[in-house]
Amino acid sequence: MTIGPRHWEVPAHTITELGPRRTRHCIIPIIFDEGERFVAQLRRMQVNRALADIIIAERRAPNADLARPLLQECGVRTVLSTEEAGGASAIRMGFAYALREGYAGVVLIDGNGKDGVEALPRFLEKLDEGYDFVQGSRFMPGGIARNTPRLRHLGIRWVMAPLGWLGGGFWYTDATNGFRGYSERLLRDPRVEPLRSCFVHFNLQYYLSVMAPALGFRVVEIPTERSYPDDGSVPTKVRGVRRNFQALAEMVLTVARRYAPPPASDTSSASSTAPPRHTM
Repeated sequence: MTIGPRHWEVPAHTITELGPRRTRHCIIPIIFDEGERFVAQLRRMQVNRALADIIIAERRAPNADLARPLLQECGVRTVLSTEEAGGASAIRMGFAYALREGYAGVVLIDGNGKDGVEALPRFLEKLDEGYDFVQGSRFMPGGIARNTPRLRHLGIRWVMAPLGWLGGGFWYTDATNGFRGYSERLLRDPRVEPLRSCFVHFNLQYYLSVMAPALGFRVVEIPTERSYPDDGSVPTKVRGVRRNFQALAEMVLTVARRYAPPPASDTSSASSTAPPRHTM
């Protein structure tokens, strides 16, 4: 029985399950050495714990701050851990688990404390209304942007937004915001194939935001909050000239369809079913 995409290239990882599935949708924070920022965010997420199962996707070394009592207190269902580098690697790991567990929708959120987690019900509402891709935006009416670095603001609005429009035909007001919702229908579509090893760093999120409107899926933006610390620090993995250039290059490659799925006849790295889970 086919239970996932044809290509199932998922990073080696461990799965620690703390409870059974309880909800129709799940929310997946993506973390990497976030420390107390994520602990504080996780505590804020408790208010909506009954609406969506919390599945943490952490890359590289397990976060020492995430002790089991804290996870259970905050209602975390599962912790996924991989030592493979790249934000998209962690996202593929999270998507694979969500598809295998049969969730109807997945909401991704960065784990560095910048996002207003209170917006989760609006994401779930849009997924239940039949939208396939829900993009959070701090810049649309009703959104809140606090202390966004000026160069980042200009790059998002006047570089990434036009590129996304060229690639998919939808003008996102906050094209790189990682607070997003995805339907199971989008993630399983054979024209998408998100579980491929070509997605390592930033390109998977760009790819899905472009392909969703390009393929005719229902897309919507909703207002969210994204706040940077008052001390001027920027908790982000897109830092420095090299990383910013890499992010831009991957967006350009996305628009140029360099990440399009291989033909269905190419089965060299394809799998019709998920591999066995490695459960701790």
